[in-house]
Amino acid sequence: MTQILFKNINKPNLHTLEGYEQEGGYKGLEKAFAMKPEEIVEMVKASGLRGRGGAGFPTGLKWSFLAKDVFPRYLCCNADESEPGTCKDRELLQKNPHLLIEGMILCSYACQIEIGYIYFRGEFYDLAEIMDKAIEEAHQKGYLGQNILGSGFNLDIHTHLGAGAYICGEESALLNSLEGGRGEPRMKPPFPAVQGLYEKPTVINNVETLCVVPYIMNNGAEKYSALGTEKSKGTKLVSVSGHVKKPGNYEIVMGTTVREIIYDLAGGIRDDNELKAFIPGGSSVPMLPADLVDTPYDYESLQAVGSMLGSGALIVLDHTVNAVETTLRLASFYMHESCGKCTPCREGTRWMWQLLSQIQTGKGEAAHVEKLVDICDNMSFKCFCPLGDAAVGPVASSIKHFRADYEELIEKLTAGTAV
Repeated sequence: MTQILFKNINKPNLHTLEGYEQEGGYKGLEKAFAMKPEEIVEMVKASGLRGRGGAGFPTGLKWSFLAKDVFPRYLCCNADESEPGTCKDRELLQKNPHLLIEGMILCSYACQIEIGYIYFRGEFYDLAEIMDKAIEEAHQKGYLGQNILGSGFNLDIHTHLGAGAYICGEESALLNSLEGGRGEPRMKPPFPAVQGLYEKPTVINNVETLCVVPYIMNNGAEKYSALGTEKSKGTKLVSVSGHVKKPGNYEIVMGTTVREIIYDLAGGIRDDNELKAFIPGGSSVPMLPADLVDTPYDYESLQAVGSMLGSGALIVLDHTVNAVETTLRLASFYMHESCGKCTPCREGTRWMWQLLSQIQTGKGEAAHVEKLVDICDNMSFKCFCPLGDAAVGPVASSIKHFRADYEELIEKLTAGTAV
């Protein structure tokens, strides 16, 4: 299977500058510095690379949106990775930190940026230490700082630890936190490309997205775009968790089926149980029933069946699970992580949790299911930021595909037979 980001990922010294250079690390810089910045932007556009943080927006197009002739500009690498089920960026940061640094250098040169930040979730303090050491190594070797490799280009990268708030994975909330403010989303427009960090043009990309850029620089846009599907190019890191025999991070070519990921890479369902459902892109995307397991794992195919690729976290559920319990756990998370800025999310997440709790603990009624549907409808696309829609995803989809689980649980609990 084609490996781009995970090629030699378990090499013992890959996290060091020496180990990274042995694998061809930083070779792309000389090639890049011989090009005009706008040529690199066009190369990334031609590659078809889309953001790997969840939204899937074309990366090169995002870079091209920066306000013209406004300086300074900033690059923010989103290493918050707070989506339940997602742990791919953590492995890249831990085992190959220089790959991210090289990707940030290439992005910064292409976008004429001289200051970059890596925003870590608060729990990633160990990874921040690893990255600080890698940044120091890169400075000493002349890959960062003033006049990098005699190119006349300057770049400094700094790390920043958040306080562990899920909302700071949203790009404008990340910027507020980075500036020392409350982690909550901003009104858009203006978008970060026009008025972002310190009210200056800002590029915000996910760890995985930036780590792909060196491959494109070294191998060309055509080689990258030859992988995957027509609209979902390249490879994707997938964090597989839940009821599988071999949970972990896997790199797949876009378009690989969900069945191949679960049964070939992750070893199949635990105890050889039956597959009941899967959540293809992290806790914020709608869950899908087992009969859709042959869906190709790419942006368009998952959207066509009513879900999303999201952050690339594939959560697998076997037939022993009741969908209500799973949904309750997810609803509890979103209730806790809502920043409270807008009424539909602040009130809706708590209301959904309360109703789900009543159903799970024997106080539910059939009317509660309809009320949940109504709440989902009143939250969808009516919240200040996507967290509200994310909270709706598991609830609405579990009712759509597994309403029988709700009805069965209500009947059993009403009869006093549930445990």
